[in-house]
Amino acid sequence: MASVQYREIDGRSSAYLALLGALSGLILAGLGAAWYMEHNGHYVTGMSNRIVWGTPHVFAVFLIVAASGALNVASIASVFGRDLYKPLARLSGLLALALLAGGLAVLVLDLGRPDRLIVAMTHYNFKSIFAWNIFLYTGFFAVVALYLWTMFERRMNGHSKRAGLLAFLWRLVLTTGTGSIFGFLVAREPYNSALLAPLFIVMSFSFGLAVFVLVLMAACRWSGRALGDVVLNRLRDLLGVFVAAVLYFVAVYHLTNLYIARQHDVERFLLWDGGIYPALFWIGQILVGGILPLVLLFKSASRHAIAAAAVSVILGGLAQVYVLIIGGQAYPQLMFPEKEVSSSFFDGVVAAYAPSLPEVALGVGGVALALALTAVALKVLPFLPRSLADGDVDSAAA
Repeated sequence: MASVQYREIDGRSSAYLALLGALSGLILAGLGAAWYMEHNGHYVTGMSNRIVWGTPHVFAVFLIVAASGALNVASIASVFGRDLYKPLARLSGLLALALLAGGLAVLVLDLGRPDRLIVAMTHYNFKSIFAWNIFLYTGFFAVVALYLWTMFERRMNGHSKRAGLLAFLWRLVLTTGTGSIFGFLVAREPYNSALLAPLFIVMSFSFGLAVFVLVLMAACRWSGRALGDVVLNRLRDLLGVFVAAVLYFVAVYHLTNLYIARQHDVERFLLWDGGIYPALFWIGQILVGGILPLVLLFKSASRHAIAAAAVSVILGGLAQVYVLIIGGQAYPQLMFPEKEVSSSFFDGVVAAYAPSLPEVALGVGGVALALALTAVALKVLPFLPRSLADGDVDSAAA
């Protein structure tokens, strides 16, 4: 049986240094935006007392969900015994940690008072899903680090399957917890649904794999390593299945709401007369993030088509999370169901929101942080195989 040989990438090229320089600039811009918002108050953003989760939360939730899905490649290899994916397991674990770090960095810096996180870490309210998520996120770092150790240390290779199973189960719980943040908010009609938990799990599969495919293609190209059609076509087919699954769960979610009479106004707002939100839903989420990737993935096997499909999935995923988070808050909150209420405090008025430059800069800074961590780790440790050519992959999986 042939063994997979790993090697660090060369970090002395001008392209690598230029990449790190660009990412560092975006990270500094994100830190500057966080300082600006904290120093002046969140009134300088597009948020208000009605829209309390803004664009930074869209980026943070997307990165956290994608982190769980990025680990899917390693899970397929160790848990389900697909040897073809084993050479990719290390990169899968690295990307999961980097994406989660980027998402949590955005989340913490968007609090306005990051020091208050100490209260959440020392005083627990176990009736709150937010308190549970602190354990889920920190535990994810520990579990994936343990999983990577079993892959790096030859003496621990025999425990890799059990560590992979633990990581697989942990990430399912983590993504369920993230989806439940919204599913448990019964006061918000667009959120209150048990379907959000499985929807977030399927979203993680799609978003995480799209990010993984782009990073893998870029890393192999920039480091001059072969990437065969066998591996890439498997990832292409898998991404197509996940994109179709997301469309299915989105359809079930909205059809379920349309079946419930009291949810008709919510669905009309999100799907038809809600202004920017129906446009983002149909054009961004469904067309760009769903139909276009399926056409690209199943009509062409070219690498440009695969890369374009992965980019479309990411853009559509950001639109989907934006509609879910921002649109769910913009819809007028029903304070007293089945009662007529009249006051001067925005009763029945859609909350206005427009992303500000500091919010976008902070979110993009989190993405840059995740990519920078990945680039540095690839240079320091052997996460990437020497070759993923068809012959090498076939012999290693034999």
